[in-house]
Amino acid sequence: MNIVAHHHRSCEPVSSQILKFFAEFHVGQILRSCNAYKLRGFKVLSIFLVAFEAAFHHRSFYQQKKDAPESIPFEQDTFYRFLNSCTIHWRKFTLLLSTAIIQKVIAPLTSESRRNVLIIDDSVFSRNRSKKVELLARVYDHVSGTYVKGFRMLTLGWSDGNTFLPLSHCLLSSASKRQQLQGASADIDPRSNGGKQRKLAQRKAPEVVLELLKEAKAAQVPAQHVLFDSWFCSPASLHQIHELGYDVIARVKKSEKLRFFFQGRMQDVKMIYRNQKKRPGRSTYLLSVRAEAVKDGKHLPVRLVFVRNASKKGDYLVLVTTDLTLSEKDVIQIYGKRWSIEVFFKMCKSYLKLGKETRSISYDALTAHTSIVFARYMMLALEQRRQVDKRSIGELFFLTIDELEDLRYLDALSLLLELLINCAKEANILDEKQLKKLLNLFLAKLPDFWGRCLIQCA
Repeated sequence: MNIVAHHHRSCEPVSSQILKFFAEFHVGQILRSCNAYKLRGFKVLSIFLVAFEAAFHHRSFYQQKKDAPESIPFEQDTFYRFLNSCTIHWRKFTLLLSTAIIQKVIAPLTSESRRNVLIIDDSVFSRNRSKKVELLARVYDHVSGTYVKGFRMLTLGWSDGNTFLPLSHCLLSSASKRQQLQGASADIDPRSNGGKQRKLAQRKAPEVVLELLKEAKAAQVPAQHVLFDSWFCSPASLHQIHELGYDVIARVKKSEKLRFFFQGRMQDVKMIYRNQKKRPGRSTYLLSVRAEAVKDGKHLPVRLVFVRNASKKGDYLVLVTTDLTLSEKDVIQIYGKRWSIEVFFKMCKSYLKLGKETRSISYDALTAHTSIVFARYMMLALEQRRQVDKRSIGELFFLTIDELEDLRYLDALSLLLELLINCAKEANILDEKQLKKLLNLFLAKLPDFWGRCLIQCA
């Protein structure tokens, strides 16, 4: 006796949550606007859906095709051609999808007085066992304190304090040819979206950050402040971002090379802190002063806020902001929203298979994989916001998997019911009306979710 397959054509094991998400935000239209459309054969959306669901099935495309070949109508060449396409603008896809969610769902229900922020950070996209991955480079891992093979996944995100959504990304290689272990493919047209993405990956991180911010500005993403850690903070970055129309709140590195104009001379933050009188008692912050960030003779007024380091007694952190209208407490509170991007990185790597799901050596496929993982996170983040409950996104991920598992059991139950009805007809035990009445009575006794799914599968 053959076991029941994981998939069946009469009831495709697709979460209703995923299909609803795709329909509500017109994912197919967004893909087409990003130059992802079919020339022949299968719809792009159906191929994207298979890639999107892979993490929830705990099976790669290869394993799904092997276990239940009838559930995926196209062959693996079609799937990999889609991922390796250099014509699709994946960075634009991520930006358009997240912007649609913000404008359609979050913004209408959010007070105009709420301070929305853009968050910039990077995380290591490791390919430590690879040798021939396109644009593979040696990158520094701040967690382990060692150099690893892979990319710096530079990410721009948006948050209103409750929900974080990724806006754009770039897998940075290295601007130095000496740090690159593999170069870019010579077969890619530099005028294509893939060619432009490769050029961007080989630029310096501050330049890429400005490019991502310009794209978010053009897409009219509602945000007033840009948050980032000390790795990007410099007088040049403060000036450049302020010229784009954003205010900055960032952490300042306590380095002698990073100086501000204060009390008539250039000083680093340690010197400023040492020579100023601190606030008494257990106040929220220790010191707050006004200074100026100087670049190419231009002076930009900033506020430096010195905060106690809760994890290290006797130490302090330094925050800088170009928004002088904010109080010190507001500066600290708004900068606290930056932590949501760290949670996002953890979620993508631990649950959504970031960096683990693809073994491709093509830079286009790695970029596509990153955008697909980010889209999965958007769906879960939106579901968490709509449920307004205390479940974590990790729990929502497993609930989505459970729904897919339930549908598989329902698929098998539907086949058994169909067999029972056919046997009853052949034996002339009940007529058509009696069979229909018995079936309706059986469905009425089932839980609502099972009943609805069995009706759809019938």
